[in-house]
Amino acid sequence: MADESTQSITVEADADTIMGVIADFAAYPEWTGAVKETEVLAEDADGQATQVRFVIDAGMFKDTYTLEYEWSTDGLSVDWHLVKGQMQRSQRGRYLLEPRGGDATKVTYTLSVQLAVPMIGMFRRKAEKMIMDIALKDLKRRAEGL
Repeated sequence: MADESTQSITVEADADTIMGVIADFAAYPEWTGAVKETEVLAEDADGQATQVRFVIDAGMFKDTYTLEYEWSTDGLSVDWHLVKGQMQRSQRGRYLLEPRGGDATKVTYTLSVQLAVPMIGMFRRKAEKMIMDIALKDLKRRAEGL
C-alpha cells in the first residue's frame, strides 16, 4: 500500500478470538463508536464475509461504503479494499496477527484512505492514525472482554 499508516497493539487474547471479533461484522455497532450499521453482501464458500457495507458516523465524517475482504488461509491476516463509497475514493487496509505466546497477540493495522475531497497528506495521515488508534483500542477491549 502506498502512502499508508501503520500501528500495532498487543492484545491479551489468542489470534482465533481476535480474528473472530474482526470477522463478526454484525456486532460492530455494539463495540465500535463510529459504525452504526453493517450488512454482509457476499460470503465465500466457508461463510466468511467477502463484501460488507458499512454506515459510519464519526462526527464530522459520515459515510456509507462497501469493502471487499480477502482472508488468509492461516487465519492470521485479512486485507480489504474499497469497492464503493460516498466520501472515500479509495481505502486499503490490513490486520496482521502475530501470536506472542500464551494468550498475547500483536495486532498490526495498516490503513490508507483517500477521500473524495482533497486533503493535505499530513492531515490525512493524522486522521488515519486517529482512526487506527481508536479501532485498535476498541478491538483490544472487545477481544479481551470475551
